[in-house]
Amino acid sequence: MSRRIEIEITSLNGDVATWRAAGAKLPKGVLNVSLVPGGPVVGSVYRADVEQFMEGMEVLSVMAPKTASPLDPRKERIELIVSEKAVPDVTVTYASKGRAPRRDGDERPEGRRDGAKRGARPGAKERTSERGPRPDRPSGDRPERPAGERGPRSDHARSEHPRSEHPRSEQPRGDRPRSDRPRNDRPGGERSGRPGRERSGPPGAPPVTTTFRNSFLATLSPEQLPVAEQLLRGGMPSVRAAVAEQNKNASTQGRPTIDSGTIDRIAEDLLPKTTLAMWKDRAAGALGAGKELRLRDLRAVVTSAKTTTLDDEARTQLKALQIALTARLEVLRTQWTEKLDAAMKSSNVAEALRLVARPPDMSTRVSSETATALVALVSAALTAEQNVATWTELVNLTVDTSIRRNVKPLGIPADESCKALAVKSAGAIPEFAKLLGMRVPPPPPPTRVPRRPATRRA
Repeated sequence: MSRRIEIEITSLNGDVATWRAAGAKLPKGVLNVSLVPGGPVVGSVYRADVEQFMEGMEVLSVMAPKTASPLDPRKERIELIVSEKAVPDVTVTYASKGRAPRRDGDERPEGRRDGAKRGARPGAKERTSERGPRPDRPSGDRPERPAGERGPRSDHARSEHPRSEHPRSEQPRGDRPRSDRPRNDRPGGERSGRPGRERSGPPGAPPVTTTFRNSFLATLSPEQLPVAEQLLRGGMPSVRAAVAEQNKNASTQGRPTIDSGTIDRIAEDLLPKTTLAMWKDRAAGALGAGKELRLRDLRAVVTSAKTTTLDDEARTQLKALQIALTARLEVLRTQWTEKLDAAMKSSNVAEALRLVARPPDMSTRVSSETATALVALVSAALTAEQNVATWTELVNLTVDTSIRRNVKPLGIPADESCKALAVKSAGAIPEFAKLLGMRVPPPPPPTRVPRRPATRRA
């Protein structure tokens, strides 16, 4: 599908002219001089209909540059006629009281007797006069005010009702004063929880940088640029899918198709450079994050360097990342060893087993002295007199450690759940099979943790 852009003629060579997008830095392609009305002029800007293909852009038609239209040559402008009628800038409307008129001589609701109060039942006044005055009320009757004596309400009485004094239409909405207190008074003017502009993704993820990718794309020719962009999106599968889609559309529209083999060769030549540029951007983001980067993300960047052909600049980045990874692992190993020694000194068997089951790194191993001492502590704690909950917890923790086959429990509590757990764990702790008088089952297979699908950050 074609689209319209503005192009600038950069040079002329016989019947061929080179062009670039208006305001661009590098030439984009070539076109036939016959497409330009009146002949092309170097440096002039034209409007062109182009269509994007994998091998570049093709100019379909060229039109003259768009010029400014004269101001209303046919006198077709719609004039706004302002009304000369003078109206007040502010209209004041007082809210109604919602009560019927009480002045003498005014109309009263139909079916209401004279002198009867609002909501009173008919005949209430007569019954009151027949019973006489109530003892709990003053005996003096309220004097009746003659008709016409009651004057209009004063401004003082009207001011007792704030609704009538402050109508909504008295002050325009845009002129109302606003509070001086800022809506967001947090430091820095940013809302908490919102990631910064320089970051993308979950907290701790490396910042997204495109410096090396942009530098790599700037060195490519117009024919290579679309292929490299597809490689950055999804590698070779993305390139092949784009070629198949373009050939399908070309066949439907009756246009010639492109050779997929040629595009594959171009993509294979650009693939190592594209992969290197992407890795450099990841490495630059990891180096910029510093200590805020998660350990697994740092390890992933270092490990992915094995599948990339590195240049001198990339090797320098990799060396810096390896130094940072080693330093962080050394700190974690020191802390882990200190916690394990403290748990062993305090005879906290459960905490020691948790630490052994979850080392800071897969290459971290427990020393032989610590492993021997921990095996002795666990074996002495797994007795028949032990509490059922504590015994169950220790067995479950021991199964997840690397010392499980060396542990020799002294007994099993007289409980069905403990016996069932011992039968289940006999493959990991062979001593249970001897205590139960059963054949030693094979060790359980290693647990495979399902890996998350790899996601490529932009």
